[in-house]
Order: sequence, then structure tokens, then C-alpha cells
Amino acid sequence: MSETVYKPVTAAGGVVFTQIDGKPHVLMIYRNDVWDLPKGKLDKGESIPECAAREVSEETGCPLPKIKAELGTTLHQYTDKWGDFEKTTWWYAMQTNAKKFSPQTDEGITKVCWIELKRAREIAGFENLKEVLNRFASIFDEGNLS
Repeated sequence: MSETVYKPVTAAGGVVFTQIDGKPHVLMIYRNDVWDLPKGKLDKGESIPECAAREVSEETGCPLPKIKAELGTTLHQYTDKWGDFEKTTWWYAMQTNAKKFSPQTDEGITKVCWIELKRAREIAGFENLKEVLNRFASIFDEGNLS
């Protein structure tokens, strides 16, 4: 048996947050029947923070959000019709003043909405997203996002 060789992929995304009725809410997307966080692959010539803000903006239809804090990385492997990949995703806590959002339907996104953080941690479709939301919750609870 040969060992799978994964091609590296770099991506970035964001936990966009606000407070509604005194409770933290995060902006989630519904993509391919799964609650997700906005993220995407790094374009040539752009920095990782630029990628994160661009991808959030593209997938949610909001202006470029402001990065407030780093949330570390996640790593996962996947296979698609182009091969086997190992994706490192860089995460950031972000804010936007946008009131209306527009899902990027050509990426399979059908909903963009604010979800209370506690609920977001329950419904996130992947364990690594729950890990990112837990990191965000720790920073938020410490008051380090002003």
C-alpha cells in the first residue's frame, strides 16, 4: 500500500461577530446543507489576512470586514476530483457594520445570518469549526476584542 501524498492548500476565513441583546452572535453561512464559517483559498500575491477578509466579503456579500484578532489555524485533509489535499486554514475574529448580507450562491451558499454564539457552537457542521468558535468564545469572554 502506498501512502497518500497530500498537496498543501492555504486558506483563510473569519468569525464575524456582533452583539445582539447583549449576547455575542456570529455570522454563519449555510453551504451544501451544512452550517459553516466563511473561508476560502489564498489567491496568488495576497496576504493571509487579506484572503480572510476577501473571502468573508465574497461569501457573505458584506464590505471588507475589520480584523480584530487572530484565532489560529485548523488543518484537515480531503479528496476531490482534482486529488488529495491538506488544507491549513487561518482564522480571524472580525467585525462589519453591514446590516444586509447576500449569499454567494455560485459557491453553494444559500443562507447568511447572525446566530447566537452558543447555538453556533452546537450547529457548526465540522469539528474544526467548533474548535475555532471555542477559541473565539475564549477571547470574547476575556474582553480582548474591543
